[in-house]
Amino acid sequence: MTKKKTIKEISQELALIETLDDLSFDQYDLDERSGVKKAVLKRKKEIQAVIDEDARLEKMLEFEKDLFNQGIKLVAGIDEVGRGPLAGPVVAAAVVLPSGIKIAGLNDSKQIPKSKHEQVYQNVKDVALAIGVGVVDNNMIDKVNIYEATKIAMLEAIKNLNIIPEHLLIDAMKLDIPIKQTSIIKGDARSMSIAAASIIAKVTRDKMMKEFDLEYPGYDFVHNAGYGTKNHLNGLDSIGITPIHRKSFEPIKSMIENN
Repeated sequence: MTKKKTIKEISQELALIETLDDLSFDQYDLDERSGVKKAVLKRKKEIQAVIDEDARLEKMLEFEKDLFNQGIKLVAGIDEVGRGPLAGPVVAAAVVLPSGIKIAGLNDSKQIPKSKHEQVYQNVKDVALAIGVGVVDNNMIDKVNIYEATKIAMLEAIKNLNIIPEHLLIDAMKLDIPIKQTSIIKGDARSMSIAAASIIAKVTRDKMMKEFDLEYPGYDFVHNAGYGTKNHLNGLDSIGITPIHRKSFEPIKSMIENN
């Protein structure tokens, strides 16, 4: 009499199955044990999640594939982070990816769990053909306004690429340069290249704000990245304004006027 496999053994075998139409599932479906049924269901859900993720990433390549099909190979995705904070710079990134590359977990950086930022950031760096970063500090933001400062940061990011892109995919922005470009609303969730730029810019800026937290303690920059959280506002009330605060942003502007 053949000894029945344990649920642990079956779970190990299930882990080797990679498609939902694998005929091996048929034999496990005959097993009446609840533990086996749970293991089968779990593995099917895992496979379906991989399929769904691949489909999501495939959809995010729609703009890039259209350009590649036109013979345009060097496509730069461009995005920024840091428009809304009360302190620190605005940071933009430009990223050129190889044709058809899919980067697991890549999405709008706001949709990526904080714990996975560094890994996805490294995944982008590992495959990118070129990466450029542009940083515009709070003084320039106060001088020209945040919208213009964002454009300056994006132009700097493009300049810092080690190649000249043939086409730009930009998140909801148009740049005054002689490179063909496509402006995409919510592009960081719809384009692989823009999403790659989003996570590069996000992690780069977060590291800068972590360093500022050491230089200017008491505002919780390491956690709020300069946004107007309760701890940040408490720091402004008790300590005052630092050299990295945006003087054209409220409540800092009013604090300066009232003093």
